[in-house]
Amino acid sequence: MPITEILVRNAELYGDEICLTEINLDLQERDNVIWKEYELIENNPAGEYRRDMTWRVFDEKANRLANLLIKRGIKKGDKVAILLMNCLEWLPIYFGVLKAGAIAVPFNFRYSTEEIKYCLDLSDAVAMIFGPEFIGRIEAIYDDIPNIKTLFYAGENRPSFAESYDRLTANCCSQAPNVQINDEDDAAIYFSSGTTGFPKAILHTHGSLMSACYTEREHHKQNREDNFLCIPPLYHTGAKMHWFGSLLAGSKAVLLRGVKPEWILRTISEEKITIVWLLVPWAQDILDAIESGEVKLEDYELSQWRLMHIGAQPVPPSLIHRWKKYFPHHDYDTNYGLSESVGPGCVHLGIENVHKVGAIGKPGYMWKAKIVNENGELVPQGEVGELVVKGPGVMKCYYKNPQATKDVLKENGWLRTGDMAKMDEDGFIYLVDRKKDVIISGGENIYPVQIEDFLRTHDAIKDAAVIGLPDDRLGEIAAAIIELKTGQVCTEEDIIQFCKSLPRYKRPRKVIFDKVPRNPTGKIEKPKLREKYGVVRLVEAQTEK
Repeated sequence: MPITEILVRNAELYGDEICLTEINLDLQERDNVIWKEYELIENNPAGEYRRDMTWRVFDEKANRLANLLIKRGIKKGDKVAILLMNCLEWLPIYFGVLKAGAIAVPFNFRYSTEEIKYCLDLSDAVAMIFGPEFIGRIEAIYDDIPNIKTLFYAGENRPSFAESYDRLTANCCSQAPNVQINDEDDAAIYFSSGTTGFPKAILHTHGSLMSACYTEREHHKQNREDNFLCIPPLYHTGAKMHWFGSLLAGSKAVLLRGVKPEWILRTISEEKITIVWLLVPWAQDILDAIESGEVKLEDYELSQWRLMHIGAQPVPPSLIHRWKKYFPHHDYDTNYGLSESVGPGCVHLGIENVHKVGAIGKPGYMWKAKIVNENGELVPQGEVGELVVKGPGVMKCYYKNPQATKDVLKENGWLRTGDMAKMDEDGFIYLVDRKKDVIISGGENIYPVQIEDFLRTHDAIKDAAVIGLPDDRLGEIAAAIIELKTGQVCTEEDIIQFCKSLPRYKRPRKVIFDKVPRNPTGKIEKPKLREKYGVVRLVEAQTEK
């Protein structure tokens, strides 16, 4: 069953119920992400930055866009790019593309003009829908994207080179178009993080998307009474596939634009949120705000909040131990996944396994996982190898890149993740590091994640990243980039002394105090750090075009 049928079902069963709410408490520039300053929503008597949508309106909006696309000549299998900040329009636009039989192609909102053009060309997109934050970037390449036949603008103050999404869809039929879709049909292209060059285009089918619904609901037991707080960007598989559990359950979700701790806690309190997916930096910020007295938990109604889960990056066990100190009643889960496996869930800890914090868990619902050597052979229990996974959400291919597809898709549908891991005697998998991030120092393999987890246990350290720096004698040495908590003072000698409890070969040989850059999904941007500190690695020098 294609995922669009779930939306149709919800509209029929729960049509007048609110399914999505957009919350804008104080939009502003934060962490180099430009948030458009919205004026008060018209016709909102409460005078708040808030918009709601029912299931029926959601479905109708998707139908209107689907009919508009078909009217404009978009055929089954054509690609439609989406470049929007998180907003109430995002998901209806995504489903409208799917209902037209087209392939949705979400874009990272941080893409430069060069990256936008590259991904438009790579995906063979013939249409694009973009928001007000991107007018300048699209205008800069408008004359150089001839394949884009249709360019829709979602927002006020429409630029002259685009058509109005709002005006045109308002005049289209709200009934579903007569387009036959099945599970084997192509549905969406997601882009890799581009950490080793330009992004690769990851093609998924409707069956793949549908599998994410079942996996998510099985893992987190969403029901009709739940309310999911979605903060991460919807262009990424992580946020959307977690929301797919709410879609399948027919339950509500809130889109919060902004990540300040007080905004998150206020929204959880006022909207009666039950499930929250956080990235590591946001969880750290909430804990720091509690411990500094910046926020007081007694000011919020949080008793209904039942589950906090984290994914998209390795999770320091020390963070979860801190979290349980303040939120002892919370269920907790770690979700592991990658865009090639339709996002989170191919491995997960499980809410019943909090005693195994530090592990990414066991194979998820309908998934298999194993750890292999370079020849694809199982490694002995406890030894490090590459994590490979198999399940219904494995990508169809890297679009237009057969060699890259061949490199990661192996016999019988196994996907090589590029992550180094090991398995304990109970079958729980522990992520060691990205294969490309392993530091080889004097012949020893050093896995940065292990050192980063250790460093974050220091009371003064907010975040840490470890990279390899060239060394004439050892080949590489481990360098620690340390981001201190506000108001904390620490010296290089303090850090070196702290690390003496590590095995000698794992101790950082250099300490640098700097901000740790992370992308919108929370992953440390190590290529930026290597570039900043003059490290050139062959794997990052080979741009994948």
